[in-house]
Amino acid sequence: MKHIYVENQAGQPKYKQIVKSIEESLLNGSLRKGDKLPSINEVRDRFSLSRDTVLMAFNELKMRGIIESFSGKGYYVRSLDTDISQKIFVLFDELNAFKEDLYNAFLKSFSRDVEVDIYFHHFNIKVFEKLINESIGNYHYYVIMPANLKETCEIIRNLPNDRVYILDQFPEELKVYPSVFQDFENDTFNSLSQLHVRLKKYSQLHLIFSEEKQPQGMLRGFKKFENYTDIPLHIHYSTEDVSVKSGHAYLVIDDRDLFKLLKLAKDSGLKIGKEIGIISYNDTLYKELIEGGITTITTDFSEMGKTLAHMIKSNSKEKVINPNTLKIRNSL
Repeated sequence: MKHIYVENQAGQPKYKQIVKSIEESLLNGSLRKGDKLPSINEVRDRFSLSRDTVLMAFNELKMRGIIESFSGKGYYVRSLDTDISQKIFVLFDELNAFKEDLYNAFLKSFSRDVEVDIYFHHFNIKVFEKLINESIGNYHYYVIMPANLKETCEIIRNLPNDRVYILDQFPEELKVYPSVFQDFENDTFNSLSQLHVRLKKYSQLHLIFSEEKQPQGMLRGFKKFENYTDIPLHIHYSTEDVSVKSGHAYLVIDDRDLFKLLKLAKDSGLKIGKEIGIISYNDTLYKELIEGGITTITTDFSEMGKTLAHMIKSNSKEKVINPNTLKIRNSL
């Protein structure tokens, strides 16, 4: 068995010796990409090892992306890159400017020998399930952004329990896992309460909310504010039924809806911050610049990425609320 060796007096765990011998065979060129490895049972019998010892070695190489397995066929060399020490699976709902900030901060927190693979489920439970099931056993850690998808708990339960981290939204059924999340209900309510004096100059406050994509905590926080104010509140589940009116204020969650609202205001000749008010969720550079600045309720996505990376590196099992900020600008 020329690619694998195990010595009884080597002073190193036997599974580590298996890993090291395969790495050396890759480096010296005797093993190449696509080559088949001896089976677990063959290695076990040749060196009088337990099956678990061999499986531990193969699983480590598999999680680092060096080898891969095919049901009924065995293990094959997938990559010649032996420098990768860990692989992390990241599953986001979608990519946008602030999620990119989160991902970049997370990625920069690790050394170059850690590989991070990012995927997107686009609020589709079938895609969510497929991506997770295909990742099982291939990564050291799993970062999951479930968004508001239903019945994710049973799917996530297929992953190693001690290697899962939940990000951003934190539904009740997933509270067994460590997480970095936003407190959407209290963040929305507290921000609107701080803006109450400014909002009182408007005759109505509208929320434009997508039930498919947006956190239910935002909706609960908005409804909670209704008990705090005498300003009439209205909820719209699409911009299709929104008409922009002078003297009204609008809380917009989705950036696409924000641009539609800005265009409606422009077409109607209404001045932002004077004749209508706008509050947006999640701050970006362009919100600071357009229309003299858009007021935002936002979390620090870079901080979220750094906190998550720190938790993984320190094996922390905390549940961390990411800080929220209200940025008041000329749009209100």
